[in-house]
Amino acid sequence: MAVIKANSNDIDMLARLMRAEAEGEGELGMLMAGNVMVNRTRVRCLDFGNVNTIPQMAYQSPGGFEAVQKSYFYQKARERDRRLARRVVNGERFHPAEFSLWFFRPEGACPAQWWGQWNTGRYKLHCFYQPLQAECSEVFGTF
Repeated sequence: MAVIKANSNDIDMLARLMRAEAEGEGELGMLMAGNVMVNRTRVRCLDFGNVNTIPQMAYQSPGGFEAVQKSYFYQKARERDRRLARRVVNGERFHPAEFSLWFFRPEGACPAQWWGQWNTGRYKLHCFYQPLQAECSEVFGTF
């Protein structure tokens, strides 16, 4: 069951964004990036109160994803990437990204906090950050 609304164009966009942001991290890294993207689309807290669709999430400014400014984001979605996008749209979650709203790739170790959000872990080169429950309880909800 989908946890956010997504038509075939949305799935393609999400698949392209997951690939552009985390292809070097393999399928699991892409799924974790996808968790952050889906979480941003489904919550109505913090910076994401007016982010209701996959295109709004992808192109959010400020605070969106750098990949939308790069040519590789505009490559055609591959079936493998669509399959991964459908998995996160259908609610699959992966630690440490399951409740995260942010990720980034630091030069060194993951800071304990990033923009006031707490580190939940690292997968390969990306660090993941989630809000405190009091700041955004809905990200921790069940589907």
